[in-house]
Amino acid sequence: MRRERATKIVATLGPASSSPEMIKALFEAGVDVFRLNFSHGTQENHGRVLGAVRALEKEVGRPIGVLADLQGPKLRLGKFVDGFINITAGSTLRFDTDPAPGDEKRVPIPHPEIIEALHEGSTVLLDDGKVRVRVVRKGSGYIDAEVIAGNKLSNNKGFNVPDVLLPVSALTDKDRSDLFFALDLGVEWIALSFVQSPQDVIDAKELIQGRAQVNLKLEKPLAVEHLTRLTELSDSIMVARGDLGVELSLPEIPALQKRVIRESRRLGKPVIVATQMLESMISAPVPTRAEVSDVATAVYDGADAVMLSAESAAGQYPVEAVAMMDRIIKQVEQDPGYRAIIESQRPDSGHSVADAVTQAAYQAANSVNAAAIVTYTLSGTTTLHAARERPRIPIIGIASQLSTARRLVMSYGVHVVHAPEEIHTFGEMATKATQVTLEHGFAKEGNCIAITAGVPFATPGTTNVLRLITLDKAMMAQLPSGSKPVEVPRRAAAKADDASVLRSAPVANEAE
Repeated sequence: MRRERATKIVATLGPASSSPEMIKALFEAGVDVFRLNFSHGTQENHGRVLGAVRALEKEVGRPIGVLADLQGPKLRLGKFVDGFINITAGSTLRFDTDPAPGDEKRVPIPHPEIIEALHEGSTVLLDDGKVRVRVVRKGSGYIDAEVIAGNKLSNNKGFNVPDVLLPVSALTDKDRSDLFFALDLGVEWIALSFVQSPQDVIDAKELIQGRAQVNLKLEKPLAVEHLTRLTELSDSIMVARGDLGVELSLPEIPALQKRVIRESRRLGKPVIVATQMLESMISAPVPTRAEVSDVATAVYDGADAVMLSAESAAGQYPVEAVAMMDRIIKQVEQDPGYRAIIESQRPDSGHSVADAVTQAAYQAANSVNAAAIVTYTLSGTTTLHAARERPRIPIIGIASQLSTARRLVMSYGVHVVHAPEEIHTFGEMATKATQVTLEHGFAKEGNCIAITAGVPFATPGTTNVLRLITLDKAMMAQLPSGSKPVEVPRRAAAKADDASVLRSAPVANEAE
C-alpha cells in the first residue's frame, strides 16, 4: 500500500478506535503512526491494542509506527468544602499545603515543592488558564495571590506555572512504570511530557537505553528557551499546541509552530503538529473551515506529520477524521505554491560527507527527473538526511532492521520497506533497490533512480555513496525472476461505507 502524499498522519487510539476492525479502517483511511495515550486507559488495554497493530502490520506487509505518550506530572488543586468557590478579580486567595478542604479564602495545593518554588510576582494559571492569579506574598508553607481573572474554581482543577522552573521530574512513578511497560512491548517512540530543560531528556534517555527513540512534546515556555539543545537531544519533536496555549499567549503559537518546524528540519528531526486540528469532528462528520486551514498551514509549513487526538480516540467519526486529514494534505501538496514554499524554507546544507552526498542526490535526482530517491539504511540516518531536503521526488527507505523501518514511517515523504536480507556489496544493494522500486510501483523501464547508502554496510551514520541507475533492458534482465513494474492505483482514502466524508463533503460554517 502506497500513500499518495508526503506528509504523514498520526492518530491516537482510544475507546472509539481500539478494536482490530477499527484500527484496520483507520490505517486504510491513511494513518501512518498510531499513538497510545498513557494518560488514559490501562497497561493491559494498551498492550492489547498494540497487539492488534502488530497483527495488522503482518497482514498488510507494511511497517507501522507506534508512539507511546507518557502522561507526565499532573499538578492539581485539592478539594473545596462545597466542591467549588466563587472568586472575583482583585480579591486575594491563600494557597497552602493544608489538606483540609478549602473555602472562599484559601485553596489547598497538595504540592509543597510548588509552594517553595514560587516567588513574589509569579503567575499561576488555574483550570487551563480560565483563572489567573499573581503571587503577592510568600510565607512558610503558603503564598497569597491576587486574582487577575476568573470567577470560579472547582475541585481538583489543574494548574500551571509558566515562568518558574519547577523542582518536578518529567517522569512520575506512573510514567516510569508505563515507560518500561511500553519498552517491553517494543514501541518505536516514547513521547515525553512536562519537559522543562535538556536534563529531562538526558534522564529519560538514560532509562530508555536506546530501546526506543524519544519524541519531545514541546509544552512549556521554559522548554522553548532551550529549543535548539532539546531538538539536538531528541529524536523527534511534537508541537503540543494545547498545553503551549495555556502557558503562552495564543497569538504566539502560530509563529512558534513555524519556528519549531524550521529548527527540526534544520537538524533533520521529524516534527509533528498536534492538538485540536479537527476538533469539531469529535461530534460532527465534517470540520470547520478554520480547522481545514489549520491542518493545511501545518502542511505548508513543512511538518513531517499532523496528529489527531480525541478526534480518533474518542470521537464519533474517527475514520472520517483521518480521511479528511488525508484529503487536506493531498490537496495542499498538489498546490503549485506548496512546492515553492517548501523550497524557500530549505535549510543550509551541513558540512559532513553525509550532508554533501544527500544534497548531491537531491540535485541529481531533480536534474534527471528521477522516479525515486532510494536510501539503504541501518540506523535510519541516511533516510533522515534525504527527508530533511523535502524533495518532490518520493523517498524509498529500505531498512534492514524492522525497528528502524517502523520509526522512519513518521518521516516526510518516506515510503518504508523492511528488507532483512543481508547486503554485502554495493551491486547487491543496487539490485535490491531497483527491485523494490519496481515492485512498489515507483518506476518502470526507462526511469532513473538515485541511490544513497553508507559503505561499509551495517555501519550506522556513514552515508557516503551516491549512484544513479537507469532501468534499461540490460539492468532489468539482471533482476530476480518476478521483479517487474507494478501499476499501483491511486489509493482511495477510505471505503465509502467507512467514510462518507469522501463524497465531496462540505465543511461546516463556524457560525452554524
